[in-house]
Amino acid sequence: MISKKYSQTLFMIFMSFGMSVIMSGVVTAVNTGIADGFLERYFNSWLFAFPIALISAFTMAPIMRPLVNKIASKD
Repeated sequence: MISKKYSQTLFMIFMSFGMSVIMSGVVTAVNTGIADGFLERYFNSWLFAFPIALISAFTMAPIMRPLVNKIASKD
């Protein structure tokens, strides 16, 4: 089992993975259609999107966490 101290990091990795899978599939389908070669285009799109999503999550989290804490109620 992985230590609890890594839970935030794992959450961002899994969330980035899931979001990039969904977004790559939707954007690829909208832009090129679901036709011959879709899975290859989708996979190539995801290979590009996942690292960007991961970097974005780690970059934006420290900025967004204080903002969310500021606007969320403390009840």
